[in-house]
Amino acid sequence: MGDLLLVRHGETEWSLSGQHTGWTDIPLTDNGRRQARSLAPLVGGFRIGAAFTSPLRRSRETAELVGFPDAYVDPDLREWDYGGYEGVTTVEIHRTRPDWYLFTDGVAPGPPDHPGESPEQVGERADRMLAKVDAALANNEGSVVLFAHSHFLRVLTARRLGLPASGGSMFLLATGTVSRLSTEHGRPVVASWNLRPQDGVRQPRS
Repeated sequence: MGDLLLVRHGETEWSLSGQHTGWTDIPLTDNGRRQARSLAPLVGGFRIGAAFTSPLRRSRETAELVGFPDAYVDPDLREWDYGGYEGVTTVEIHRTRPDWYLFTDGVAPGPPDHPGESPEQVGERADRMLAKVDAALANNEGSVVLFAHSHFLRVLTARRLGLPASGGSMFLLATGTVSRLSTEHGRPVVASWNLRPQDGVRQPRS
């Protein structure tokens, strides 16, 4: 069975400013596009049996630049719905909620079409996505790659390792990086994390 590769999209204006970017569909910066192109050799070193991407532009553009223009668009890969905190920075939130922490406290309610998600709700989406990943791994030779977003991929990693959704707090994830979840003795493990081209990538043993 192959591995699970996680690609966080390249840099955007809001990732630079620290604004929470859930449903706001902003593009990559020029640097973000360079980041995405640079990941092609890292991902290309694996035999990929299936590729999935978030429907949001920044992830779809990253998938295309890495070499997967036909990645399957799956809404379960979208970023955390930040509700009333969409576009707001953590510094701004802490002015009124100094102890606030996303992975334990969730978000403030938002408009009807984007009410916000609790950590548990994001974890449920991650579980659904992992079931699709496992089906793809079972039905295809090779690994699976997901193109998505920081907070969602952190929660997905926690769930893959058997942790609660709040465990995503332990996995810092930078823009324009590749991470690899694998297995050891039949148990899920983090094989590599936050890799960029200068870091190289260790191929799985055959």
